[in-house]
Amino acid sequence: MLSRTLLCLAITTASTPLFADTVWLKNGDRLTGVIKVFDGGKLLLQTDYGGAIPLDWKQVKTLESDQPLLVKQGQSEGVVTKSLQAADDGKVVMANGDAPKTVELASIDQIIKPKPVITDLVWKGNIDAALDFQQAENDTDDYNISFNTSARHGNWRHNAKGEYNRETTDEVVGTDNWSAEYSLDRFFTEKFFWDARVNYKRDKIEDLSRQRTVGTGPGYQFWDDELGAFKVGALLNRTDYQFSNGEKENFYSVAGTWDYNRYLVGKKFEFFTNGELGKPLSGVADYALDVEAGLRYKVTDWASLNVKAEKDIISGADNGNVDKTRYTAGFGVTW
Repeated sequence: MLSRTLLCLAITTASTPLFADTVWLKNGDRLTGVIKVFDGGKLLLQTDYGGAIPLDWKQVKTLESDQPLLVKQGQSEGVVTKSLQAADDGKVVMANGDAPKTVELASIDQIIKPKPVITDLVWKGNIDAALDFQQAENDTDDYNISFNTSARHGNWRHNAKGEYNRETTDEVVGTDNWSAEYSLDRFFTEKFFWDARVNYKRDKIEDLSRQRTVGTGPGYQFWDDELGAFKVGALLNRTDYQFSNGEKENFYSVAGTWDYNRYLVGKKFEFFTNGELGKPLSGVADYALDVEAGLRYKVTDWASLNVKAEKDIISGADNGNVDKTRYTAGFGVTW
């Protein structure tokens, strides 16, 4: 009997959501789920019956939550509350030990989940694809596929990204290139880490046919939470160029890197940009810039539409400059 009772209790516990939050609306509706984030006037509630539902903050009467949440008011860094408790209309109680505090909902700017310093395993990323086929006086086929993913395990973070571009006009190939990059970050504190990376680019059309870069250096993670992430780094690189005529060059350079993304309007929109600006230590070129920026719109929890622009510049190179700009629009998946 005791064994059966414990088994039933275990099954019941496993089938019960870890957190059950409740939101009361001014129109009298009562919604249950898990509060994911509040930002930009939208409260995102994850439900079993309707997926992620964005709620207008002005229509929220009060709410409650049993999960720890970081509540930000104005320019403050925020307070981590043990729970939120329902209160009078337009208010909520921030329960934190023996000193609960009732605040106006209108005074709250953000609600996000506090991120632990070290997580066991966090994996996130996206795959974007853009396809364009035109049949007119000139038939054009344009392909662009890219991916970007990272996995954090303890003090280590693995990052990988890649891209493939191909464009043909009347069966004549005008663009055919791909790139891949892998980097490994080792965190020493919550913010500071050391970055080691390798990057390879292959272009079958341009004069600069191959690029290989190996670099290492320190980095700083400003934030990484439900609303996005921002990190910068400094690298000492060794780069090898190979041109279509068979000539080769190699040189050392210093570079600054950045990777930024920010979710907006209840995580419906995502602005992102990343890139690297490098300065060779010898006279082979003045500078090199590789930058990407774009916007994603989430259609569902996992599917999105995207538009982005990419810029690749090598200025002052002995074997000729490179200046390429590419604009794409397509669809993708995010996890």
